[in-house]
Amino acid sequence: MAPSFVRAAFSSALWLSLLVPSDASALIAQRAGPTLPTGWTYQGCYVDNLNGRILGNRQADNTALTVEKCIATCAGLGYSVAGMEYSSECYCDNYLINGGTKASADSQCSNTCSGNSAEQCGGANRMSVYAKGTLVVRQAPGPQKTGLPGSWAYQGCITEGTNNNKIWKYQIVSQNANSPTTCLSACQKFGYQAAGLEYGTECYCGDDVDRAAGGSTAAPESDCSTSCSGDSQYLCGGGNRLTWYLWKGAPLYVWNYPTGAAAGQYQLLIGGVCVPLLTTSGVNGKYTFVEKYGTGPPNSTGAYELDVSQIGNPSLAWREMHVKTDVFCSASITLPDKAGRQINIGGWSGESTFGIRLYWPDGSPGVASTNDWQENVNELTLQKGRWYPSAMVMTNGSILVIGGETGSNGPPQPNLEILPRPGGAGVVDLDWLRRTDPNNLYPFLAVVPSGILVIYYNEARILDERTFATIKTLPNLPGGVNNPGAGRTYPLEGTTMLLPQYAPFSDPLGVLVCGGSTVGAGLALDNCVSTQPEAANPQWTIERMPSQRVMPCMTALPDGTYMILNGAHQGVAGFGLATDPNHNAVLYDPSKPVNQRMSVMANTTIDRLYHSEAILMQDGRVLVSGSDPQDNVHPEEYRVEVFVPPYLLSGKARPSFTIANKNWAYGASIPITVKLNGGGTTRVSMMGAESSTHGNSMGQRTLFPAVSCAGTTCTITAPPNAHVAPLGWYQLFLLDGPTPSVSTWIRLGGDPASLGNWPPYADFKKPGV
Repeated sequence: MAPSFVRAAFSSALWLSLLVPSDASALIAQRAGPTLPTGWTYQGCYVDNLNGRILGNRQADNTALTVEKCIATCAGLGYSVAGMEYSSECYCDNYLINGGTKASADSQCSNTCSGNSAEQCGGANRMSVYAKGTLVVRQAPGPQKTGLPGSWAYQGCITEGTNNNKIWKYQIVSQNANSPTTCLSACQKFGYQAAGLEYGTECYCGDDVDRAAGGSTAAPESDCSTSCSGDSQYLCGGGNRLTWYLWKGAPLYVWNYPTGAAAGQYQLLIGGVCVPLLTTSGVNGKYTFVEKYGTGPPNSTGAYELDVSQIGNPSLAWREMHVKTDVFCSASITLPDKAGRQINIGGWSGESTFGIRLYWPDGSPGVASTNDWQENVNELTLQKGRWYPSAMVMTNGSILVIGGETGSNGPPQPNLEILPRPGGAGVVDLDWLRRTDPNNLYPFLAVVPSGILVIYYNEARILDERTFATIKTLPNLPGGVNNPGAGRTYPLEGTTMLLPQYAPFSDPLGVLVCGGSTVGAGLALDNCVSTQPEAANPQWTIERMPSQRVMPCMTALPDGTYMILNGAHQGVAGFGLATDPNHNAVLYDPSKPVNQRMSVMANTTIDRLYHSEAILMQDGRVLVSGSDPQDNVHPEEYRVEVFVPPYLLSGKARPSFTIANKNWAYGASIPITVKLNGGGTTRVSMMGAESSTHGNSMGQRTLFPAVSCAGTTCTITAPPNAHVAPLGWYQLFLLDGPTPSVSTWIRLGGDPASLGNWPPYADFKKPGV
């Protein structure tokens, strides 16, 4: 007896012959009997499974299937091709795949539909195909060799590494969108020049050196036989087999590898007396350190001041200071008052989270200081307790305090407040901080011409400086190639700086964000991103770093470049949450072309992990301190280093200058007397007073004002307003070519908020206005 499907085909054909003419056009006309949606037509009977399925998305079998039901299902899923087979099977796609061809006779699709015996739903390996618009047929899949994005080139099929270990660690999994185009475009965007596709759904990005080092070898082309989930006309590897591509165009990045003096140098400066969590450059030429209570020796007072002019005598170099409450994970800035007082706010728990501490820097290098931190929580407090907050001087001279948590690992504090507190003012709620808790701590703040820039977690926005309403939301910061949700603020800690501003200050201000990590896996990022927040359509530019880095510090140098240092290759910020210290320093030069700006500099031998800092010194070196991982592996770090940039190792003599007017008005002309050595172009730079903690350099800013010289006299034109250069204290450097002078502190813009008369309590010293 003939098989059942043959009998069914015979009886269906016999039945049809009694109803309609036997020619094919009449048969197709009969099949048009189902009521089809607009634009859908019957395309014919096609052979299935000759080279694999001809439609890639099978739906659940339906014992009541009809042509109309299958088409409706496919159309509802966004597909433009529908096919029925074996009476009850429905398939969808946007084209026929695997070189689908028509059957020799349309009558081979003779199985009646399980839900309507008057309709045909394919047959044995025969599919009744309907399409909306023109039916596209794609041939049997192979590796994509043409039409690739950019300058990618197909290399072949390769194995994974030794013991099937992954040769590239950046994996993107897509169950329905993986293809050579999407994979290679993603790798290219983040600076990776090798890529592989595996198991149809997996994309890997990395460097070809990892392929060779990992033990990968060539494999037969037939081993890479799995269709891509996002484009079935192409193959995307197989089981432990990668369809391999290399970038063959101009390099996506160029890292420089200077040697000798050009690589800079780490030097040990002095043995420390505390493990600082925050350092600040003082206008008295000294450097303040504050530490977490109980981090150092049991009798630590929590605060010290370092006079680097006394390095040869540690007992004179270090001065013990005192705070009354725990400053663990607080914030500091330098006030614009005429004394350049430092303010420290927030803390670890209890009353310390409300703390406001003030220090009036006195003395000078080689001359003893006597003032100390002043604090009285019974008189002067924040409105809200804050742990991990940020602070900034606003254009009106007031102090903006934002974010944090209510205490150690407590609920979020998603709001801001102003100091001194305006009459009757409360706090301003910020829903975007609440939404992104807990990955937004120590947000980055900066004055920009249109308002206040805030960068937190992986988001950025500009606030109105009066109402604090959002006036512009930027695109999210890119994260990692395989994790767009990676973050840039504590605990996914990266570091941020404003890019240099140049007279006449008409160009949009730029911002640079480097490093960070991912939620959960703690995969440290290996890129910097930059943008101009006030541009009409700001977009983030991605630049690959030479290594992964979480908990980095970044220090602006007086020549307009940036040192990136400290941190780890893996993990997140916090006690015991990061591994593999990153000992390398990287110099970022924004004057060079994008993706050619980074130079791999000298290495340190000291681990600088959680609670490490870096600030600019007056002599142009970088003061590097701290590390408090509490992981029973890496020590609490007391030693203080300096990084010496190449401009101080060239053997060229420093320029010098004298200045009488150190209290500048906006737009004023300021004369200085200079001594130059013919080193090149004469420039001056203004470097904002900074406090460094958790990758956040509060107050930092780099400006190059206009300067003109005649003989030994140069005239500087001060920046025009507080939206270009915020009120406050700046280190003024003279540059003779690349070589900086020793800086002099100058003050810009006065004290319009009368901070010099604040706070109104007798037990606080006040410099007046």
